[in-house]
Amino acid sequence: MKKIYTIFALSAASIAFAQIQKVEPAFWWKGMKNPELQILVYGKDIAKNEIELSDGVQIKDIQKVENPNYVFVTVNTNEINVPKFKINIKNGKKNISSYTYELKQRNPDSSNRESYSSKDVMYLIMPDRFANGDEKNDSSPNLTEKANRNLPNGRHGGDLRGIINNLDYIQNLGATAVWLTPVNEDNEKVYSYHGYAQTDLYKIDQRYGTNEEYKELSQKLNQRKMKLVMDYVTNHWGVSHWMIKDLPTKDWIHWFSDGENGFKRSNYKTTTQFDTNASEVDKKLALDGWFDTTMPDINQKNPLVLKYLTQNAIWWIEYAELGGFRVDTYPYNDKDAMAKWAKAITDEYPNFNIVGEAWLYSSAHIAAWQKDSKIGEAANYNSNLPSVMDFTLFSDLPKALKEKDGWDSGMVKLYNVFTSDFLYPNINNLLVFFENHDTERFNEVFNGNPAEYKLAMTLISTVRGIPQLYYGSEVGMRGDKNKGGDADIRRDFPGGWKSDKTNAFNPSTQTPEQKEFYDFTQKLLNWRKGKEVIHTGKTKNFVPQNNVFVYFRYDEKESVMVILNNNDSEQTIDVKHFAESLNGFSKGKDIISGKEFSVKDQFKIPTKSSMVIELN
Repeated sequence: MKKIYTIFALSAASIAFAQIQKVEPAFWWKGMKNPELQILVYGKDIAKNEIELSDGVQIKDIQKVENPNYVFVTVNTNEINVPKFKINIKNGKKNISSYTYELKQRNPDSSNRESYSSKDVMYLIMPDRFANGDEKNDSSPNLTEKANRNLPNGRHGGDLRGIINNLDYIQNLGATAVWLTPVNEDNEKVYSYHGYAQTDLYKIDQRYGTNEEYKELSQKLNQRKMKLVMDYVTNHWGVSHWMIKDLPTKDWIHWFSDGENGFKRSNYKTTTQFDTNASEVDKKLALDGWFDTTMPDINQKNPLVLKYLTQNAIWWIEYAELGGFRVDTYPYNDKDAMAKWAKAITDEYPNFNIVGEAWLYSSAHIAAWQKDSKIGEAANYNSNLPSVMDFTLFSDLPKALKEKDGWDSGMVKLYNVFTSDFLYPNINNLLVFFENHDTERFNEVFNGNPAEYKLAMTLISTVRGIPQLYYGSEVGMRGDKNKGGDADIRRDFPGGWKSDKTNAFNPSTQTPEQKEFYDFTQKLLNWRKGKEVIHTGKTKNFVPQNNVFVYFRYDEKESVMVILNNNDSEQTIDVKHFAESLNGFSKGKDIISGKEFSVKDQFKIPTKSSMVIELN
């Protein structure tokens, strides 16, 4: 009897342990160009049992790994003729656990979905700091960190509902695409508001809302002919991610035998990726080193990892009807794996735009990461990444505005940035900006001077590429990263909380200072919306003289003259110098001031100001 009891006890334990706890992705779609689907099935000791699919659905491949809690099941969705089927876990003839898997019908137009382009202006929001639309979700019993608006690095309560409630503001400002820093679950103990240490890639953080609300936000943007851009993180997850706590395979993340408990911090030298003389030890530390102890570095070389990341990205595009990705820390990932990742996405969605954060200060280094780059080709590499961020322009813009005119100082710095445009295979598909959630606030650098902001805003709104504006800059928001850290450059938007004394969301309640920034931005961005010459026109640059930079954007239909005066005095514009671009034009209208004048005669531009002149 004792022996029989022991056998029964083991059988019962096996049955109890083999329950399905997670299935990812939870559902999929029929009609994908790539019909192969890999389903992760998770449960205690689940791999020690048999897996069977119902309704005659055939398993193409089953992959078991060193951790018996995981099984990866591959099917061909083209061969499945039922909308739903069951994933059954069986112990002999006994069915232990089941999961009903659904294949939804795909929108036939989804593969041709529009994505952001140079026609757009991207508005970057840190959701926790923008607007609190639902106070009931400020904290969650299921998540560790609770709301505390008095804590600079704590969670303040901003959420998806707050963004939805303020879409009129964003649209009226002139933005057409909205980039949110990550909103997937980040269940770390502290600093979870930034979202870059994600703990569930298929779930919106409950303190922001729900998956359904995220989809609602995207749909409401789409109804306005706007786009939602997801901040996607391939390089690292949070240490509290459920898969990190129970790794499928040890090589799911990077380990260092000479590190502390396998951990070593990255050297952050991603220039090693294209340095033909770089040492292997430096290349490895740049790519495989961790960003922080709370952010394990993901190993994209592992085929299961790469498939997981690829399917997750496609799942969000399809589910939430996304209008694009911004990918964090792009060069820290494995180059070859990420080229496959980007290609798989753009094969499925040919119009889909993905901009990678390649935080480097050389145009050549940045251009190497853009799809079809000749620089990458020289290294036998094609990233398949459509867009990159123009960190060279970001870096030199404040220097140019601060400096006096000189051989290599002042506005010449901006001119020199644009002389490297030939390096980029798609010059219109660059993200241009003067700040973001990781950098010093531009208005802090210039002590809240609206004149400097207007010069910078004019530049990024009229040069080649996709302008990106960081929330709050348009109302003069400041923040000192050197003194207050990241929290200070991520302050709460004024008016996003019921207790706020001022409401900058409403132009009628903005302070005079806020209104000066806002009115200028709104006028410029709304003018830009309909200007194909700015979106895709050619550029003619003139070498700056007396710290005045002049360039033209033109096409077969029209021409626009842009003048940036970086002097503390009024300057005279000698039209003869610009004759090759002014021939055939007699008049011009400055869209900023509304002033009309002759462009056949000399004219003046005020101190520290810009002009955007439509030529007639």
